[in-house]
Amino acid sequence: MPVEKLRDAIRDVRDFPKTGILFKDITPVLQNPKLCSEITDAFHRHFQSDKIDGILGIESRGFLFGMMLAQKFAVPFIPVRKKGKLPFHTISHEYSLEYGTAIMEMHTDAMAPGSRILIHDDLLATGGTASAAAELVRMQNAEIAGFAFLVGLDFLNGAANLKMHSEKIISLVNYD
Repeated sequence: MPVEKLRDAIRDVRDFPKTGILFKDITPVLQNPKLCSEITDAFHRHFQSDKIDGILGIESRGFLFGMMLAQKFAVPFIPVRKKGKLPFHTISHEYSLEYGTAIMEMHTDAMAPGSRILIHDDLLATGGTASAAAELVRMQNAEIAGFAFLVGLDFLNGAANLKMHSEKIISLVNYD
């Protein structure tokens, strides 16, 4: 998949969600089914030689390609959501944000001990949310097979914060 094709489809939205932020909007990507298929194939190529037992998608945009990746790998999809959004027994992990904290949850029966889980989200910024998802995987005595992102904001050094969980960190398009 040509990186420029993906880069061209991502829309920049200035001052969203607050002044001074340049938001990378992937919704135009979703309007192109062929590009979506190419994205899924690109992730699959990166991880096809790895043992993957499940795809964990982080709420909410991580669900979009996470489910398609789970289908491509023929493995379960595991949603991780904000506290109070999942209906069954959950485990939770509290983590720090720029201002305050947040809590993520996952069902207790989402994965078996020893499973190798690929964590997916649309964007890697500081790595805080993906790291919290990795902690949920570890709490279930499972392993992190790697991380897959559409977009990496390299200037925020998120990959460095994830290397304690896995060296395999893929972003299809990166911004310095």
